[in-house]
Amino acid sequence: MPVFFTKKEYFQAIQQGKKTIDIRKGRPQQGGTAVFLSGPQTARMKIERRETGKLAEIVREGNFRLIVPWAGSLADVFSILQGFYGEDVEGDFTAYHVVSECVKSESAKRI
Repeated sequence: MPVFFTKKEYFQAIQQGKKTIDIRKGRPQQGGTAVFLSGPQTARMKIERRETGKLAEIVREGNFRLIVPWAGSLADVFSILQGFYGEDVEGDFTAYHVVSECVKSESAKRI
């Protein structure tokens, strides 16, 4: 089960369902649930799917606001991610697509 330390504003966006994609450097971690920690707060989210690749492959025009809901542009998201990772933005990243464990995914509803 992946455990991610998260800044307060991102944690709140995850809890509110506004941030449904979390980007992390490296190969995907195993487990069906991601645990997000921010200070004493914890949120458990179901991992619906993972994408792995270069940032430019997984952060796109169609999904950047699911990564940083308040971003005005795709360039803003890249700038924010570069702020987290510094110059180390090469290599593989993983996008975790998450939903609240209380909410069934669309695919689960159809079954």
